[in-house]
Amino acid sequence: MSLHETVNTLQCRLNAALCQLNEFRTGEKYIYLKNANLQQLAVKDREVCTAKAEVANANARLVTNNRNWMQVFEDVIKECAKKVKQLVQSLAKMEQRALRAEKQRDDEMDKNRELLSELYAVKVELEKEKEKRSRLVMQLNRNHENSSIPSSQQPNRKKIANSREKSGLKQGAQPGHKGHGRKRQEPTKTLVLTAPEYENNPEYKPTGDIVTKQLINIKVSLDVFEAHAKEYRHKKSGTRVHAKFPDGMVNDVNYGGSVKSLAFLLNNDCFVSIDKTRGLIRELTGGKLEISKGMINGLAEEFTKKTLNEQTAIFSELLGADILGVDFTTAKVNGKQVQVLVCAGGDSHMFYAKERKGHAGVKDTPVEHTQGILVHDHDKTFYSYGKLHQECLVHILRYLVSSMQNEQDRTWNKLMWELIREMIHYRNAQNPEEDADTTMAKVYESKYMEILSRAEKEYEDIPPSDYFRDGFNLQKRLREYKDSHLLFLYDSRVPANNNLCERLLRQLKRKLKQAMTFRSFESLEYFCTTLGLLGMLRKDGDNLFESVAQKFR
Repeated sequence: MSLHETVNTLQCRLNAALCQLNEFRTGEKYIYLKNANLQQLAVKDREVCTAKAEVANANARLVTNNRNWMQVFEDVIKECAKKVKQLVQSLAKMEQRALRAEKQRDDEMDKNRELLSELYAVKVELEKEKEKRSRLVMQLNRNHENSSIPSSQQPNRKKIANSREKSGLKQGAQPGHKGHGRKRQEPTKTLVLTAPEYENNPEYKPTGDIVTKQLINIKVSLDVFEAHAKEYRHKKSGTRVHAKFPDGMVNDVNYGGSVKSLAFLLNNDCFVSIDKTRGLIRELTGGKLEISKGMINGLAEEFTKKTLNEQTAIFSELLGADILGVDFTTAKVNGKQVQVLVCAGGDSHMFYAKERKGHAGVKDTPVEHTQGILVHDHDKTFYSYGKLHQECLVHILRYLVSSMQNEQDRTWNKLMWELIREMIHYRNAQNPEEDADTTMAKVYESKYMEILSRAEKEYEDIPPSDYFRDGFNLQKRLREYKDSHLLFLYDSRVPANNNLCERLLRQLKRKLKQAMTFRSFESLEYFCTTLGLLGMLRKDGDNLFESVAQKFR
């Protein structure tokens, strides 16, 4: 922009400002502004009035709307209250129904609990009855094959099977074998038979052979030795004297060694009752010799007292035996139960009558001081004596059979039964004079432990029942006393069973079966001693009757 134009612009602005200032000085501008302001105020007043009217109308409409909404709210509240009342009533009915249902449910639950209690009680009772039945069946099925019951207590047992293979040959002597006929005796009378029908017949000629046949009988006769002695009387004192009689002739009538030996053996070795012993001797002598009961009963005591040296010898032999079999059995003295201990070692054996088992029963017997190996039937008392121990495996086999019969869901019992039988057969096939094969013994021991591990696992999976815990206890016993069950594999001298003592105890049981009970403990002691002494006399190989008669002489 040029300077001229700028000046013109500024001049125009100045003229406008002067005009405006003049208007203010004259007051025209104020009047114009006032009129304009009044017009604007009028317009604003009209607008305010209009707005007030609209506000009033709006307030009126708002009041009306509020009144209407309140009416609606009241109607809604009434409707809601009605609905709530209905719902409350319905809820009350539902609560009552729920209470009744809960009560019925509680009643049914109580009934169910009672029924469950009754069912549980019935099941428990049923299980008890099943266990009782199983226990009774087990007891009924117990015999000499699956328990320690001796076979003598089961006279009606089944037939013992013969495991030998049939050869197809006829019974009796076989061709080519020397016969074992009856032994000929020295004749006391001889009869020569003639046959005239053959001697005078030219159709027959003698062969030179003599046909001899014997008829043997037994004749019992009394051999009575009577001694006479002339009696003298002292003139002053009146004392009567005579010559000394031979030894053994004390009473008016005395019995010699042969009479005592016969009565003693009949009663104590053949287990014939005292009455039948008296009767047999009376019949054999034609009614002439009738021995008193007291005399027969006292023979065992007399025999025991006359054989003290032999008893000491047997005790010493048993004490020094390397292998000593021991076993207890029961006896009766006046109806009271007592014990009898049998000891068998080497070629000797002896019975000891005791009041009770345990350490008191072992006292004063070879078991108390032995340093050998004891063979027994798991009587824990014996583990306190001896050097080593071997338990009877025949009893173990019986217990395993019982376990197989009553625990058919187990497998270990059958495996152990087969293993023990295999070990026994292996051991019996070995030469007892040779040393045992320790390598094979360790193989069997490994199998033995594997089966016991299987048994432990089976009883962990299925615990034993309350009525039959014998199998569970047996596997624990086989593990705990492993060395005492397998010793026979490592020592060829040791037997796998205690059958020797079992056989010896049968003699005692036969006497107990016949006598039922002893009248005094001393009588039992004397009888036990005589059993051992008779075994020693048989071992010597001499005539038993003469040996016993010699002791009585």
